[in-house]
Amino acid sequence: MAGAPPELKIEELLIETVRRLLAGAHHVAAGANSPIPLAAALLQQWRESSMIVSLQQSPELNLFTDGGRELFDAAGQGRIDVFFFSGAEIDGQGNINLVAIGDYAKPTARFPGTYGAAFLYFTVPRIILFRTEHSRRTLVEKVSFVSAPGVSPPDVWRRGGPVALVTPLCLFAFDKSKGRFRLASLHPGHTLEEVRDRTGFAFDADASVPETPAPTPELLAELRGPVARELAKAYPKFAADVFGVTVRAGASA
Repeated sequence: MAGAPPELKIEELLIETVRRLLAGAHHVAAGANSPIPLAAALLQQWRESSMIVSLQQSPELNLFTDGGRELFDAAGQGRIDVFFFSGAEIDGQGNINLVAIGDYAKPTARFPGTYGAAFLYFTVPRIILFRTEHSRRTLVEKVSFVSAPGVSPPDVWRRGGPVALVTPLCLFAFDKSKGRFRLASLHPGHTLEEVRDRTGFAFDADASVPETPAPTPELLAELRGPVARELAKAYPKFAADVFGVTVRAGASA
C-alpha cells in the first residue's frame, strides 16, 4: 500500500473510503450496527465542523426527540443528505434484502425486517451501501426479497437512491442512468479478477482500475485519537478491538 503505514487496518481503509463519499454533506445520519459509517461521519465532521452527525441509538448523537418518526420526517423534508444501508443480500441493481433468504413462505433464513428502509431509500439523496462480507452469498445476481429497490420506473418520483457500495475488496459507484454498479477502485492487494470471482452480479469496469487511497497520516491520527474516543461511546467493542480505545468508567456508552 504505497504511502500508507504498514499497520493500517482494513477497517481504517473502509472508514476513509466512506469518509470521502461524505464531502459536502450537511446532515449525515446512521442507523444501528454501523460503526464503520459512523466513524467515517465523525472523521469528516472533524474536518467539516458544520456537518451534523446523528445516530439513533446514541444518547449523545441522537438529535431526534421522537425516534424513528422524526428521522423519517426529516428525511421526507429533505433535511438528511446521507444515510447508510447494508443487507443480507445486495444485488447489481442496488436492491437490498433485509427480510429473508430463499422462498418467502419457507425461507432458509429470516431477518428483523426493513423498518424504514424503503422510505429512506427514496427520500435521502445519497445512500451509501456497505457490506463487510464480499462474497457471492451476499452480493447476488438478484435478491430473494426486495426490501428497498435501487432503481424505479421513469414515472416514479424519488429523490434518493444508492450512490456507492463499499466492501472489504473494493468501492463500487452506482450508475443511476444504467441502474448498475461500476468498479470505482480496488483496495490494495486485491484484483479485478478476484472481485469478479467473488461477486454474484455483473458490473462495469475500466481496463485500468485505480487503487483505493489510504488515509493520510494526519487523518489517521485524528481517526485513532479523538474520533476513536468519540466512537467508543456508541460502539465500545468496535473501538476497543480496532483502535484499542476503551470508554472511561462513568462515561456514557
